[in-house]
Amino acid sequence: MNILHRLFLPETVVNGSNSFDQLGKWASVMGSKALIISDPVMKKLGIVERCEQLLQSASVSSVSYTGVDTEPTDKHVDEGLSRCREHECHFIVAVGGGSCLDTAKAVAVMMHNDGYIGDYAGGKRMFDHKALPLIAIPTTAGTGSEVTKVTVITNSATNEKMMISQPELLPQIALIDPLLTLTCPPGTTAATGIDALCHAVEAYLSRKANQVTDALALSAVSDISANILRAYEHGDDVAAREKMMTGAMIAGAAFSNASVALVHGMSRPIGAQFHVPHGISNAMLFPAVLEYSKKDALPRLADIGRIMLPMLTVEQLTDEQWADAVIKEIKRLCTAMQIPNLKNWGIEREVFLNALPRMADDALKSGSPANNPTIPVHAEIVELYKLCYEYDFSGSKGDVNR
Repeated sequence: MNILHRLFLPETVVNGSNSFDQLGKWASVMGSKALIISDPVMKKLGIVERCEQLLQSASVSSVSYTGVDTEPTDKHVDEGLSRCREHECHFIVAVGGGSCLDTAKAVAVMMHNDGYIGDYAGGKRMFDHKALPLIAIPTTAGTGSEVTKVTVITNSATNEKMMISQPELLPQIALIDPLLTLTCPPGTTAATGIDALCHAVEAYLSRKANQVTDALALSAVSDISANILRAYEHGDDVAAREKMMTGAMIAGAAFSNASVALVHGMSRPIGAQFHVPHGISNAMLFPAVLEYSKKDALPRLADIGRIMLPMLTVEQLTDEQWADAVIKEIKRLCTAMQIPNLKNWGIEREVFLNALPRMADDALKSGSPANNPTIPVHAEIVELYKLCYEYDFSGSKGDVNR
C-alpha cells in the first residue's frame, strides 16, 4: 500500500553568509510597510536597525515591536497584533531566536483569523485564512522555526505551552545567515544547538517519520554533531557556525514534517512551570528519554550512531551497542557544554514533585509523546521527570569502548 506524505517548506529558503543583506530584495515584492518583530537583545546589537536600513533601501517603511521575551506568550502575540493593526502593515519581518520567530508566526496568522491563538492549539480549531506574509531571519542555530509550520506560545494565565502545527504558520521566506550567530554567547549556542540535535534525532525516531524526513534528519545529525562543540568553544569559527545553521534548518524541516516525540513533550512543561530555556530543558531530558525508549528504537538509534560516530564504524557493534554509544555521546556533549540537571538549575525538589502530575498531563496533552518509539503512560512520565531531577550526565551507562 502506498502511503502519501505531504512535505511543508517555505516558498523560498536563502541559506548562506550575507543572506541577511538580501532582505530588501525579498521585502520589496511583499508591500510597502513592514512590522519588524524582535527582542531587546537584537535591538541592542543593532540588528533591528540594520533591518530598518535594508528595508528603507528598498523603499519599504517599517515599524518595530521588540517586546518578545525568552519564552513567547499570548501577551507578546496580542502586543504584536495591536502594533501590526495600528500601522496597517502589509507583511512581517521576524529577526531573532525561536521566540521572536514563533511570536511573529502567531501574529501573522492571527491578523487574518479570529479568536484566541490558543483556540488553535492541538488541532482543536483550524485556521480559515492564510497568514500575513512573513520573512523569517533566525539569529540562532536551534529551533528551525524559520522553516516549520509550528509555533509554541505560552498561555500567560495557566503557564501552559500551547503547540500549534498548521501549514498557515509557515513563513514565506527564510533568510538563513550564519554570520548573525557569531554574537551568540556559549550558553545560547549550547542550548540552541542541543535543541537542534534533539529535533533531528526525534524526527528520525518519530512514528510519523518517512523516507524524506529520514534523509533530512540524518543529514542534520551529521552537521550538528560534528560542529556543535566547535561552535560552542570557538564562537568565531564561521565554518562551524555555517554547518550548525544549516543543520538546525534541516532539522527543523525534518521535525516539522515528522513531528517531535517524548523529549519535547516533557520539555515544554518544564519551560512553562520553571522558565527553563527550551534547549536546556530538552538537554536535561534527552539521554534519560533515549535510555527509556531504547528497546523500541534500536535499529534507528544504530543508524544515528553510524552518522554521529563515524570513528566507530570500523568496529563490529550490535544495534544495542550503537544505541548505547549515541546516548553516551549525548551525555558527553551535555557535560562539555555544562548542561545542568534540574536540581542544579535551582528548582526546589518539593516544588518540582508537586508539579509533576500537572506536567505529565500537559506533556500527554501536547500529543508529542504518542510519536515516541515507546509510548509512555502518565506514571512513566512522572518517573522519568523524577529520574531527570538529579540525572548524572557523566554516568557510565551507555559506555562503549573506543
